Amino acid sequence: MAKQENPDDQEYKARSTALRLLARREHSRLELSLKLRQRRIEPAIIEAVLDEYEQEGWLDDARFADVYARQRMDLGYGPVRILAELQQRGVHRSPECLSEMGEEDWCQQAISLRAKRYGLTDLSDDWDEKARQARFLTRRGYAAGQVERALEARSEQE
Repeated sequence: MAKQENPDDQEYKARSTALRLLARREHSRLELSLKLRQRRIEPAIIEAVLDEYEQEGWLDDARFADVYARQRMDLGYGPVRILAELQQRGVHRSPECLSEMGEEDWCQQAISLRAKRYGLTDLSDDWDEKARQARFLTRRGYAAGQVERALEARSEQE
């Protein structure tokens, strides 16, 4: 006969699993909730544990968004993609670090990414290569104006 699970065991499992996951890295509330549901923990217990962890300050969507956005910015991703990824993770507000970046900062980041990946050669005669680089920068999450500025950039040696 299989041993029936005690509700106290489920709560302990939810608490310990959530804490272990948060010790590794920041998580959004949605991410943590999904991971606990995958472990077949009852939704009511999950919500209670996550509410308590938010009150304790161990779980914070704003902090998660800031850390996540900074990591993605460091990897060369643009604002459009970062915001979309945050929304997929249940965070529907823009973190402060994205707001601090101005349009010029994003353009410079797109130019740096293009320079690192392709170099800053003149693309005025090569439409295929220009389109390829534009697709790359767009997939990385840069807005059309930022991509356009990056494609117009030239190296200072030319």
